[in-house]
Amino acid sequence: MAQSQIQEQKLEQKLQQSISAQQLLQAQLVELPITQLMERIETEMHDNPALETSADEDMPLDDHFSTDGSIDSDDSSDDDFDLQREREERSDALDAALENIGRDDEELPVYHGGYSSAEEREDMVYGDTLSFYDQILQQVNELQITERERYIMEYLIGSLDDDGLLRKELESISDELAIYHNVDATTDEIEQVLHKLQQLDPPGIGARSLQECLLLQIDRKGEEDNYSPTLIAQMREVISNHFEEFTKKHWDRIRSALGIKDNQVELLQRELRRLNPKPGASMGESVGRSMQQITPDFIVDTQDDGTLTFSLNNGELPQLQVSQSFADLLKDYQQNKEGLSRQMKEALLYTKQKVDAAQSFIEAVRTRRHTLTVTMKAIIQIQHRFFEDGDEASLRPMILKDVAAKTGLDLSTISRVSNSKYVLTRWGMFPLKFFFSDGFTTESGEELSTREIKAALREIIEGEDKKHPFSDDALSDLLKQKGYPVARRTVAKYRDQMGFPVARLRK
Repeated sequence: MAQSQIQEQKLEQKLQQSISAQQLLQAQLVELPITQLMERIETEMHDNPALETSADEDMPLDDHFSTDGSIDSDDSSDDDFDLQREREERSDALDAALENIGRDDEELPVYHGGYSSAEEREDMVYGDTLSFYDQILQQVNELQITERERYIMEYLIGSLDDDGLLRKELESISDELAIYHNVDATTDEIEQVLHKLQQLDPPGIGARSLQECLLLQIDRKGEEDNYSPTLIAQMREVISNHFEEFTKKHWDRIRSALGIKDNQVELLQRELRRLNPKPGASMGESVGRSMQQITPDFIVDTQDDGTLTFSLNNGELPQLQVSQSFADLLKDYQQNKEGLSRQMKEALLYTKQKVDAAQSFIEAVRTRRHTLTVTMKAIIQIQHRFFEDGDEASLRPMILKDVAAKTGLDLSTISRVSNSKYVLTRWGMFPLKFFFSDGFTTESGEELSTREIKAALREIIEGEDKKHPFSDDALSDLLKQKGYPVARRTVAKYRDQMGFPVARLRK
């Protein structure tokens, strides 16, 4: 009896661990934009021989959202008779072979990757509508920092080189702030603000050297991506203690110093080559033609009659399936399961582990696609007016909680979806975070979007007489005339967030 309870507890613990690992994998994939997802799939296929692409070319999987709130999908998931029979046979073979392991596996899923609805979008990459500088300022506005820290951070951003690195000495920046801006900031205070700047995207921004730039990116990969601690430690070791050998490509010395094998060296080389030595190389002021190229994760089309459709941009995502050779191998074991040798049992366990990992990854990719679809559908429903007219003032107040309520997903999941994702619309390219903003409630109980108020404030400031700019009190009065009863202190707060100085500095 006691032994039975112990076995049940162990089984329950294994199940909980399995669920936790699967949830972690799903969370990681949901957060990745399309370009990084393709890299992640390539890495997974390299590491897991049981995961492969399917030769079957199905129709693209594009979800179309219409104004009636329905989802029309081109996903044709019905298999022909032969393929279905083959899957059933494969499932039977796996179930029988895995009986001794303690759990029957379900039918192995096949994920059918797809492309965007318009064929010409497959390989197209779109320039961002904001300069690199403006994108960083948008992230700064989301930080919980003091106005003094914000001022110093904006000065640091303006001091970055075109490659996104900070090559000015902190002493020089301290002197410039004191002389030209009457801000007495010590180098320690500036460095603390710089560390917060270095937490923004893209990883590596604000680094003071190429070495620090790469280390910042390695640390970010260790936090966010599915990298093993051993690999992260080896990457840090190379850049921290063997940077000169790394820059001169003396990999034989690095291999000897780290005591690693050739295949580990190849993995290190591949992962280190993915780091970006110039995270801010695209910093510029051109709109829509910036050198920085961004691939949208969503494409929203607005017809002249106001009808909206959207599709996931699945780029060149391959169709994934569990390797048939692994399924056949398990089938062979099943047919000869009587009297398996120890070596064959170890091979069976290895095969099962790889099949399980492949199955979990395929399911995670499919879950990512579903999660992105329902999230974007909810955003379009809430911000329908903006997608129709492209007017920023049409944006409604919307926070993560609003989208979570419509989708039934967790707040953390919505946050991951909105991170580093972009949507291409008729009105331009926008980060998904663009559609989120707090609300401002008037005395009459009307809820206004802070973005709408800021758009009105920007229009007033940009149209003012530069020789006689408006004070914050005057701006507050003008906003009230436009129907936005905002106090002077709130006007000052929004003005600072948008990067407009006080009136005397706008002359």
